[in-house]
Amino acid sequence: MKGLYILLAAIIFTSCQHQSKEDVNKAKQASIDSMKVEINKQRVIDSMKTEMAKIKEEQKVESQKVVVVQQPANGQTTTTTTTTKKKGWSATAKGAVIGAGVGAATGAIVSKKKGEGAIIGGLAGAALGTGTGAVIDSKNKKKE
Repeated sequence: MKGLYILLAAIIFTSCQHQSKEDVNKAKQASIDSMKVEINKQRVIDSMKTEMAKIKEEQKVESQKVVVVQQPANGQTTTTTTTTKKKGWSATAKGAVIGAGVGAATGAIVSKKKGEGAIIGGLAGAALGTGTGAVIDSKNKKKE
């Protein structure tokens, strides 16, 4: 009987050790998953910053002044300086980009399958952002 108690105690002791190893592995995996989510969010933020920098650079180039020199028949030179106005992004495009970024980040955070959640969230966010931006564009056209 003592042998049975010792065997039972040994089994319980080893099963408890196995359980703690599983808990440690689950905690490690949870840490890795949260780090992956943060990395994905930072990628989205960095890509948005890159795109905004490109847009600002294009705005600088397009907003430069254009100088036109005209010479009438009397020999005098007249110079006309005009500035070009950049149209920029429409509210629809801005809404789509912002919606895709926010949707992808939210989908990656909420979903258990991070990649699928990010894709689905990005698509849904882009769709909602496009719709919202289109409404804003139509209101702006009515004001003009």
